[in-house]
Amino acid sequence: MATFSQSIIEKGSEMVQDFLCSTCEEEELKESADYYCESCVKFYCRKCIHMHSQLFKKHCPHGRSDMKKWPVAKKVEDFLLKCDVHKEENLVMFCEDHSQLCCNNCAFLNHRQCKTVMLLSDLVKITSTDLNQVSVTIQTTLAELKKIQNIQEANIQSVRISYYEQLHKIQETRHKILAALDMLEKKTLQEMKDTLTKLQAPLKSDVDKCSTLQDELKQLGDAIQDISDKSKQELSLLACIKSKDKIQQFENYQKKNFGQVKSSITFQFNSGLVQYLSKLSGLGEIKHNAQSLTAVGNADQIIRIDVKPEYDVGLPGDEPCIIADICVLPSGQVIVVDSKNKKVKLLNQQYQVVSHCSVSDKPLSICQITPSEVGVTVGAEVQFIKVNNNQLVKDRKLKFQHSCYSISFQKGDLFLTSGTVLYMYSLDGKLVSKLHEDYSERWTVARCALSPTGDKLYVINSPQHKLLTLARDGSVLATFMDPELKWPICVHVTHAGQVLVCGLASNTILQIDSKDSRKLATLATTRDGIQEPHSVCYNSNTDSIIVGQRNNRKILVYKVK
Repeated sequence: MATFSQSIIEKGSEMVQDFLCSTCEEEELKESADYYCESCVKFYCRKCIHMHSQLFKKHCPHGRSDMKKWPVAKKVEDFLLKCDVHKEENLVMFCEDHSQLCCNNCAFLNHRQCKTVMLLSDLVKITSTDLNQVSVTIQTTLAELKKIQNIQEANIQSVRISYYEQLHKIQETRHKILAALDMLEKKTLQEMKDTLTKLQAPLKSDVDKCSTLQDELKQLGDAIQDISDKSKQELSLLACIKSKDKIQQFENYQKKNFGQVKSSITFQFNSGLVQYLSKLSGLGEIKHNAQSLTAVGNADQIIRIDVKPEYDVGLPGDEPCIIADICVLPSGQVIVVDSKNKKVKLLNQQYQVVSHCSVSDKPLSICQITPSEVGVTVGAEVQFIKVNNNQLVKDRKLKFQHSCYSISFQKGDLFLTSGTVLYMYSLDGKLVSKLHEDYSERWTVARCALSPTGDKLYVINSPQHKLLTLARDGSVLATFMDPELKWPICVHVTHAGQVLVCGLASNTILQIDSKDSRKLATLATTRDGIQEPHSVCYNSNTDSIIVGQRNNRKILVYKVK
């Protein structure tokens, strides 16, 4: 039986086999085998096969190019023969009632009452096997499993992103409540201050009145003491009359204020406010929104467009715009990059510019990172920009050693094109791999877009008028060329997986088959108002296609029928 080296790698259902040289193994050396001799029933490395050929000239060893004639590895044999439940037992039977393979223990414990339990040695005599068909089915199933895995990984990422987004909203809600409480406190303090002023005014008036009467009576008392022994009859009369008048004023004042009570200010707490807050279960309601991450509808359903409103996205002082790329956020807001004016512009749902920010170089491409954050390629950088209260706010940057023309993002992976290379990075800017490169001309790797499940990438080769379809590992699956596509400048994939590409020189927007890259439809030409289309994007919120143009302040919005 063939021996199996320790370098066997098991990952999921894959088994990478590496046989050891039998002669070297006897010397306790681990050398990979390159030949197998059926006559010797042994494996040989390149060194040992030379000696073997000299000793056994009539033997015909088989090299790695003829591994079909090599024996089944013991590791593979054990993998197939061993029972999944009773690991040390071999499978010897098959229960047709349950369609299950059984070892002796399984048969005794679980299948004693079954009607049809056959020995594998008998079953193999009456059963034909088509391993090629099984292999094809396995590969198809693996591909489907990978799609499901990709979808669920994207779901995990989406849940994580939405968690932090909503966490920020909760914090904002708390700040709003605190701001409202601050305002209530301010109003209450002002009311208490007004009450203080209102109560103090008459009391102060009384104090002033008492002070005035005290001063006047004291003066009269002093004057009487001064004239009491000087026989001044006239002065004495005046003193008596004035004194009686002041005393009468006091008695009148005393009668008027006799029933006064002590004044004070009290604060009566609004207990209903706290009672209301204490009854709440939280600052708001946490909901689980389930939104399909797979393609909604048929990826190859032909899009048909209708009327074409135009919207001016220029700003005062702008030169004619070049709308190089477009991104639609889940909120319905649209962000466009205007490379001519070095600006990123935020549009509301009526396609009006509500905010903009300037960048250091021409912005060329944009993609959504989170529901409220986008990445924009600017020179050799990716500028991250957030949407906060309908305003664009520049955030962190990632710098690279190459120019950044196109950007796409999916499941934590960042895809960038340099004009000749398609790179895959992590979101923190670490290089994962080079997926595709073509140095024959500039712009051979101009733009890229991903399918909704991430299993395909679409790459624009502008000078050769091509659209390439790549597998996730970068291998070329298909190439699309058509007389109606001249100098392709942008490729966009809808949420349903429909592939749209626009030709700058041909003034066209085409829909391409997502599988075998054939033309499905010509969506728009110069007859539909297209003039040097530079970007295209499907707005699922309004079922419309947005087209950005070269040297034009207006975007076109086609309604999908």
